[in-house]
Amino acid sequence: MTLVVGYLATAGGADALSLGVRLARTLGTDLQVCLVLAPDDVTTPRLTSDRYHEVLAEQGSAWLAEALRQVPDDVTADGKVIVAESVAEALGAEALRLDAEAIVVGGSGGGLAGSLSLGALVDELLHTAPVPVAVAPRGTRHSEVERVRSVTCAIGDRAGAHRLLDAAVRTSRATGAPLRLVSLVALDQHGAAGIEAAREHAYRTLKSAQAALPEGFAVTAVVADGATIEAAVDELDWADGDLLMLGSSRLAPPRRLLIGSTAAKILRVLRVPIVVTPGED
Repeated sequence: MTLVVGYLATAGGADALSLGVRLARTLGTDLQVCLVLAPDDVTTPRLTSDRYHEVLAEQGSAWLAEALRQVPDDVTADGKVIVAESVAEALGAEALRLDAEAIVVGGSGGGLAGSLSLGALVDELLHTAPVPVAVAPRGTRHSEVERVRSVTCAIGDRAGAHRLLDAAVRTSRATGAPLRLVSLVALDQHGAAGIEAAREHAYRTLKSAQAALPEGFAVTAVVADGATIEAAVDELDWADGDLLMLGSSRLAPPRRLLIGSTAAKILRVLRVPIVVTPGED
């Protein structure tokens, strides 16, 4: 199994690499660290076209070599420099070529406010990627956590929700980390009546997860409510080493990501890594 890390020689790239190492160590996967450079990243008008791309690749290789030196000895990692017009398309194609479990990227950059603010690359991946995308919050590189400690799955009752639950169960089983199922209720949308419906759904989902996991496996279900989705998420206890899994919008094309409005709101406030899974086949 392989994880593709979308790397840049930036703080966000270091965050992505750090999360990639954590996930690889936890899941027992290899890392493919990919540095994708656009053809116009270097302006050297005195060079011929062939020499231009050669210089670009040489610089990228130097950045990549430095990144690979930061990968601990207990994680197997390889690197690749790709020159392409679209970084998101290149990472998606590489993930499909390797049959990768996920693409890992850093969330810092322009766009949304908060520790998981989205740059253009992350935003595009969350709308087009053919495999799950794991987003590292700003500062992940400073964490001393070596493995995923807990998996949280934001459950819903829309079509395709079972795919997310299946992915969360597989992740929890593979990592040995406790699984927490969370039903989020925004009172500004559903009111107090939505809480009881959320409890019933959480209970049914809990039974499904328990049936799919070994007997005695740590799995719980909770309902989090607040004036808004952001407030509901903030009410939950989060710790370094947690991982949140979200599903794509119900409008997502088959086997493609399309971040929904709820997931986008959660990205604004949460400070733990988030994995967004593609839509149905």
